[in-house]
Amino acid sequence: MEAALKPIKTDSLVDIFISRFEDLILSGHFKIGEKLPPERELALKLGVSRPVVHEGMVYLASKGLVTLKPRVGTIVNDYRNSGSLALLNSLVNYHMGMLDQPLLEGLLEMRKLFETETARLAAIKRKKEHLALFREILAREASTDKGDTASITEMDFAFHHALALASGNVIYPMLINSFREVYTSLTGIFFSDIELVRKVFGFHADLFGAVEKNLKKMRPGPLSVARRVNGQCIGSREKQEYQGAETSFRQNQVAEGLLLQGNRKELE
Repeated sequence: MEAALKPIKTDSLVDIFISRFEDLILSGHFKIGEKLPPERELALKLGVSRPVVHEGMVYLASKGLVTLKPRVGTIVNDYRNSGSLALLNSLVNYHMGMLDQPLLEGLLEMRKLFETETARLAAIKRKKEHLALFREILAREASTDKGDTASITEMDFAFHHALALASGNVIYPMLINSFREVYTSLTGIFFSDIELVRKVFGFHADLFGAVEKNLKKMRPGPLSVARRVNGQCIGSREKQEYQGAETSFRQNQVAEGLLLQGNRKELE
């Protein structure tokens, strides 16, 4: 009973303003280089206070969508040139959880490059507490219902975050955290295929086995051995995930297009 009577939460006016203007900019309603109406005018048209508009614009500027120029106004940016990492979440939300093909391919290529390096470093620098964390995650994976997509998605993220922690690089865990929403949105699609879940969990076990061996003790060429073993593991995993993503993309392309078309009309 208590769980059913939790307080009702609504988005703040600032959040609503940000979401609407992200969609208007990403849809091309406001063109690159276009000067937006003054904050006072926008506030009157939208029926909100000027501080709401200003706070929203400052946030959009932090993502690289707009530039605030004193005594000039707010200018719409080309997000491909000025967008920040935080903008990826907005792009996923705008596309109803699906990225267009170039962004999807770019994200998978980035992950392959980044995660191969974290795996290589983890195989060299991991400590006992990292091994304990990996074992805990693998045990949870083994006992979880393979149809529970939400839990599996979270465990997959936890595994790769643990890999970043084990790398010994303090920046890598923060970097993967910044991708959390995009990462889980994308992998949530992959894990709707139960057979793919089993394969990925198998790759997790293989990767843990390579990390557990502590490859810095191996000879000859410990770094090259680590890169090859872990690179093959992640590379194969990425190939499987890409195939799943490509299939999902094609299957949902028509439905997604219809949803986006209706959504844009409402926003305009």
